[in-house]
Amino acid sequence: MKEYYELIVIGGGPAGLAAAISAKENGLNDILILERDQVLGGILNQCIHNGFGLHHFKEELTGPEYAERFIRELDGTGIDVMTDTMVLEITKDRTVCAVSPKYGYLTLKAGAVILAMGCRERTRGAISIPGTRPAGILTAGAAQRFVNIEGYMVGKRVVILGSGDIGLIMARRMTLEGAKVLACVEVMPYSGGLMRNIVQCLEDFGIPLYLSHTITDIRGKRRVEGVTVSKVDENRRPIPGTEIEFDCDTVLLSVGLIPENELSRQAGIPIDPRTNGPMVDESLQTQVPGIFACGNVLHVHDLVDYVSDEAARAGAAAAAFVKNGAANEGYRLVKTADNVGYTVPQKIAKDAQQVQIFFRVRRIFEESVIEVRSGETLLAKFKRTHMAPGEMERIALPKVLLDKAGDEITISAKEA
Repeated sequence: MKEYYELIVIGGGPAGLAAAISAKENGLNDILILERDQVLGGILNQCIHNGFGLHHFKEELTGPEYAERFIRELDGTGIDVMTDTMVLEITKDRTVCAVSPKYGYLTLKAGAVILAMGCRERTRGAISIPGTRPAGILTAGAAQRFVNIEGYMVGKRVVILGSGDIGLIMARRMTLEGAKVLACVEVMPYSGGLMRNIVQCLEDFGIPLYLSHTITDIRGKRRVEGVTVSKVDENRRPIPGTEIEFDCDTVLLSVGLIPENELSRQAGIPIDPRTNGPMVDESLQTQVPGIFACGNVLHVHDLVDYVSDEAARAGAAAAAFVKNGAANEGYRLVKTADNVGYTVPQKIAKDAQQVQIFFRVRRIFEESVIEVRSGETLLAKFKRTHMAPGEMERIALPKVLLDKAGDEITISAKEA
């Protein structure tokens, strides 16, 4: 067992796999992937529905098929993989402490580290739903694992709170398995999922979507017996007299994803409160030199294809860091203005070439325009026919445009 690797990738899901393969293609030889599950693939292993790979592979794949493509690419590369291994700590000097049944406690040094730990689901405790605490309340991802991997049916009459993509997909999955999905309830006036999932998972199966509604009570002693759903006002407070009663035995929660950044915080990496992920530059390097982040640990993505593309950039940047060390001529900040919630990256090196900026808007737009400014100077406009908070946007800024910018760039969205 080696004690030093040029690159250690934490997480063997779609981000970690793509990052490791990219680093190998860019000249690194000693690469180690650490994965806490018993198999590689991450969340993709329980996503047995199709719709993956349309951008990256130009064909429609299921989640396990998409993961298998990258796992096969590992064969013959010489990249070391340790599954069933839990990373306990990362330090600023890129020391990784981990534990596994096979090797026990490990202390490893790395020339660079890529964070690819993915994200976790927000739970009932995070949103404070009143009511009793019976069996039958699960996150949508937990239900997905029970049904798709373990082979257990989690309920027969289901209400789903939240309209994130996993919740929408589980509405369809539960229906196909014979359950009755009574409603999908969303506190916001718009869905948090992709439009294609709203159409394919709810509308095609006749499942009602209640926007601007939330669950205000859960009833039941041993098992969920019913829920109360109320309409909410513009401040998301329940409106008395609007209650709807549903008799159900299961409540699935799809109320948001949180990037898994406990290790990042331990390492002293600054976290952006808007994304709950590390603050990074255009090479996806965090503010701790030599530690990079990609995938859902950085910010929550809609499409795994974007995760793979982003991770490939992180792998290439980590390889460049190991071979050449840190080099930049200072940074310019990326800020948000009207209707833009966050951007990734949060800063751009002044000697950067073309840069891709990912962001989300705060409300639904139809005909609209994205403006890029530096101070009072308008650098670029990008037209859009539709934007929604549930769908991530991206724009490309070429070097000729970046050279005109000052120390700050501001991204905003407006109606056309």
